[in-house]
Amino acid sequence: MSRIESPKRPSPFTRLLLRLARRATAKAAGRETERMIEPLEAYAHVPRLLVGYGMFEEATAKVSRVPARLKILAELKAATMTTCEYCIDIGSTIARRAGVGEAQLIALPRYHDSEEFDELEKLVLDYAVGMSRTPVEVPDELFAALREHLDEAQLVELTSVIALENMRGRFNLAFGIGDAEFSEGMVCAVPEPDAVARPAAAVAPAPPRTQDEPIAPASSPLAARSG
Repeated sequence: MSRIESPKRPSPFTRLLLRLARRATAKAAGRETERMIEPLEAYAHVPRLLVGYGMFEEATAKVSRVPARLKILAELKAATMTTCEYCIDIGSTIARRAGVGEAQLIALPRYHDSEEFDELEKLVLDYAVGMSRTPVEVPDELFAALREHLDEAQLVELTSVIALENMRGRFNLAFGIGDAEFSEGMVCAVPEPDAVARPAAAVAPAPPRTQDEPIAPASSPLAARSG
């Protein structure tokens, strides 16, 4: 139960925005629940913030330089570290809809040693862990390894996604916003407040690229948030 309720008398414009948010969230999660837009109902107390936040979420969703699967894994790992129940709940649902299997959700806490993730996915998860710690811990070796796979625009996109997930989680936790039952009855990721990235020495270097070889965004296919 959220510590603050939805505005009692929202303006017609705010009501419209919340209806659109409910529709977009249902589309992303594949189902509707009673408390599905509690974070946005909190933002509705300050309509300018609701509009600005909505625009940021929309812009984030439309950027696609980084494969969706990588971003979804990074978001979900960050959510498990902030321990935001709402974020883990909806994040697990979106991950499943994007093709992340139950075995991968179960293996997420021990991704270091799991064969469920390829090397680039493990690097991205390391990055999400490092960015989600306080203080942030992103060693030069990890960043250099990521640069072997992602160009600068892709790195900005990935970093923004992880930072946004941390903002979502901290906002929701402060207001006591819990899970919305998106993943009820299904396998879900678990909170990992003490997760740590692989030691820098364990980060495998990427194979050398020839001068004319383009930077590949990822080895995994896939497609498919409002958090």
